[in-house]
Amino acid sequence: MKYNYLIGAISLLLFSCVQIPDAQKSDPDPDPDTTQKVLYIYPFGTEPQTVTAQVVIHTDGTVDLSKVTAEIPPLKYNKSLLLLLTQDDCKQAAYCTTWAAIHGKPLSLKYYYDASHLQAGDLPPDAYSLGKTLGSTDGAGNEVRFSFATTLSAELSYMDATPVVQQGWTKDYYRFFMKAGLIWEDVAEMVNYGVGISFHDLRTRTVNNADTLQNHLVIAQRLIQQKLNGRGCIMMAEPNGNRTYITAAQAYSPIKIMTAQSGALELRPYEVSNDLDKQVLLRTFHDSPLTVLAAIQQQMQRPAAQRTAISLGIHGTDSSWANFLLWLNDTYGKDGSDEVWMPSMEEYYHYNYLRFHATIDTHIEQSDLHLTITLPSNLYAYYPALTLDLKGMPFKAVTAVGSGSTVTGLSFSSYGADTLMVNMDCRQALLAHATHYVEQYQKSPSASNKADARYFVGQLKESEHKTRLLNTIR
Repeated sequence: MKYNYLIGAISLLLFSCVQIPDAQKSDPDPDPDTTQKVLYIYPFGTEPQTVTAQVVIHTDGTVDLSKVTAEIPPLKYNKSLLLLLTQDDCKQAAYCTTWAAIHGKPLSLKYYYDASHLQAGDLPPDAYSLGKTLGSTDGAGNEVRFSFATTLSAELSYMDATPVVQQGWTKDYYRFFMKAGLIWEDVAEMVNYGVGISFHDLRTRTVNNADTLQNHLVIAQRLIQQKLNGRGCIMMAEPNGNRTYITAAQAYSPIKIMTAQSGALELRPYEVSNDLDKQVLLRTFHDSPLTVLAAIQQQMQRPAAQRTAISLGIHGTDSSWANFLLWLNDTYGKDGSDEVWMPSMEEYYHYNYLRFHATIDTHIEQSDLHLTITLPSNLYAYYPALTLDLKGMPFKAVTAVGSGSTVTGLSFSSYGADTLMVNMDCRQALLAHATHYVEQYQKSPSASNKADARYFVGQLKESEHKTRLLNTIR
């Protein structure tokens, strides 16, 4: 495949976008709304650090359960290509372009907006939409949207800025000019959707002293936790090729994973033989999404077990990057061959960590296989989720899959001729999280809010609560 698809998609985007109706019909009172909104943030600080989960596979009695083995595959959902994206320099475009494109939110060819603008319906005059959300599936028919990591500048005051909201004001569009960087309300919205966060530049001129940098990591960590409901940061993205940042990060215990442009590990997921704790993973900066497209196609020509992860570093994003994500969705994502997993780097780290440290105990009761899975403690671990492959368990022999109360999300499907794939999620606030987005849809019943409500409810395991929520948004 050449680059025709992406080039064509970019052309289509520029000339025949899905337009968002213009609600700006008159010029109201020009006094801006700068009221600080009370933000909803997932309760990261209360997530349990160690989880024991119970899963029961009910069968029709035709399977020799003593021969069934449980394994955690190298990539979640048994995907064959890992794509990691880190957006540097705390750019506002991480919210209103990268995040917005993935989640079907408005885009602009020349302007920028914040979470308060989106909530109020105060959008740039050229706002358009890709018309759908972007991602892959969990192999059992449920959407898993793409994700990425954004760097933060927690010590800098620009993150505390309050947007000017002037719904209907058309005499000028200064409020949509690019800010110095991301603001906290944008970050709060992004992490609610699974976006990862990373340390990057710190507020000091003494950037070649590891001890000074480590002191500023402590300050930045405290600020992040204050602003994001107890959420801690475990990642460092090396800024400007300055290796001292990596030295400081390796000495600062909360940081578990790092990424850099050189002197780093080229990640081949199927060959990983350890938990990657304190490892530095290689990333590559690309000037154009066309070169990323070529790199992906090169990897897809290799057998899955030999593929190298596509690990990208980018700064600002624009419509060409939005279209790259659209191409990825349509080619290797949920609307294509469904082979790619695109999590944040910290989510991949946690999943791989659990591969090597989770324990799986089994016992048999008549025709049922009982699994006890222990997900061990790890600092700031917000992804207590696994894919399990039960080999020797054909899907046709399974009559039902159940779980204990600590399992909040559960799906299953066949994987190959004699393997049952089980996806489990143990985030303790998953139901409350889904309920929040259902209530948000009820308050503002837009198509995008409905898609979000269905997305988060879809992450829940089957239950009366899930059925009730689905009935609310039908």
